[in-house]
Amino acid sequence: MTARSRTSPSCHHFERNEVDLVCLDPDGGGELVFVEVKARSGMDFGAPEASITEEKQESLIDVARAYLHERRFEGAPARFDVVTVMLRDGPPEVSHYENAFWMM
Repeated sequence: MTARSRTSPSCHHFERNEVDLVCLDPDGGGELVFVEVKARSGMDFGAPEASITEEKQESLIDVARAYLHERRFEGAPARFDVVTVMLRDGPPEVSHYENAFWMM
């Protein structure tokens, strides 16, 4: 479901791996977008976005750097988005946070 929503005409999906999705956003100046997806069926463990801790961000940044290096994209514009999905009664609630955190 989320992979489909991120592969709209404005986001071309490259692959899935350590980072949930890697997309190219032609509307964002050709930025590579590393997308982390978090889903929850309730709030027992907090909001889905709360699970993107500083440690998790550092891990995703390390993976993104390796991805950029391996594919010779170093210096390419990139950003990190977070997509959260709340699975309750009724349709899923999907939220998209662009530029949720930055590579330092």
